[in-house]
Amino acid sequence: MSEHVEWSDIEAPAPSATAAVTPADAADAARLVAYGLQPKLQPARDQDYTELLRRYREDPAFARLADAVATGLGLIVLEVSPRAGMAVTAAEDSVFAVRMGDYARRTTADSGDRFLHGLAHLAVAALAFPRPEDLADDGYIGRVTVNGVDAFVRQACRRLEERAEEQGENTDPATDAPGLEAAWRIWARRSATGATKDARRPASSTTGIVAKALAFLTDSGFLQRTGDEGGGTYRTTARYQLQVRDTAGTAAMAELIELGVVPVTDGTASLLPAEDTDDLELVADAGLPFHS
Repeated sequence: MSEHVEWSDIEAPAPSATAAVTPADAADAARLVAYGLQPKLQPARDQDYTELLRRYREDPAFARLADAVATGLGLIVLEVSPRAGMAVTAAEDSVFAVRMGDYARRTTADSGDRFLHGLAHLAVAALAFPRPEDLADDGYIGRVTVNGVDAFVRQACRRLEERAEEQGENTDPATDAPGLEAAWRIWARRSATGATKDARRPASSTTGIVAKALAFLTDSGFLQRTGDEGGGTYRTTARYQLQVRDTAGTAAMAELIELGVVPVTDGTASLLPAEDTDDLELVADAGLPFHS
């Protein structure tokens, strides 16, 4: 006679370590990544966004799924937090990547200008976060102006020119050569403001190039415009801080910082006057307050 066995005595199978991913989960993960591609959207103003961010932080399986969706789209997740939302940046081969050549061509057909646009973006980042501790401090807010960025680059041009002369380097290479050494020569020769019949700032002037860079960063959710002083005043966002952290180790950024144009002593960055500024075309009101 067989022994009676109660159902309750039968050992239940161990639960699966990871629950099956449902189509709804995939849709939620994709929606979170879609929010991340809207850099101006603030999580605090969207309940669904806030809930998805909470789920990402509290549910490791969902976080892995959202990361996988981002990776499949060629995106790199920089941070997921209430302050920055789902901050993503495009990998070089991503369909979302913005090419500097394409960016520059939106304003000009001059291939040499792409280096000026690249230098403008580099200068904005260097001025917005002049110290390593600024990048490390989540509460730090950098501030830049159009005129201040242009003045900073012109001071950097002077330093690069002096360094080239000291080292006996060719001071007039082809304008399509890459790197800061080529870009500063083009920038130094370009008018800071130019002139138009209706007093508009020409897009080909250096302040026009800086203004375009700052407008692009604002449209991308990296900066916020705060006023019209100095040709336009801007403050950084959490997303821009994360973006600069991701690129701060580049050789060009390090070279620009090491020029010493932005000395920092008491936590406030300021332009360092050159010994002779007659030929630098420095603009007025170039002061750059970096702390609120």
